[in-house]
Amino acid sequence: MAISEFELYKVEKLAKSFCSVKSGNFSREQLYIDYKIEGQTLYFFEVRPMWNDPTKNTEILVAKFTYVKKDKIWKLYWLRQNQKWQAYEPDGINLHLEPLLEIVQEDKQACFWG
Repeated sequence: MAISEFELYKVEKLAKSFCSVKSGNFSREQLYIDYKIEGQTLYFFEVRPMWNDPTKNTEILVAKFTYVKKDKIWKLYWLRQNQKWQAYEPDGINLHLEPLLEIVQEDKQACFWG
């Protein structure tokens, strides 16, 4: 079952705000942060020019948030070098999305922004 319309509106509002803050120090031609929602999953990714063809952009996945409706929780994942999603530990599960967004913003373990 998908996220309700009300919850989806809240998620999109938070995601847009997060992207705006994270992209703030760069020109849009250099780098910007964007998001997409697929079912119950929210993805954040970097968009930047390709190194070998600056006229084209590439998308680099950064973080994944999955909403588990039956438990009413959000789970945070980070993308490992082998391109597999890994559950973020120790605090990667929360009832609310905001604390998980703060974890990605702060990135104390250098899982998301390097």
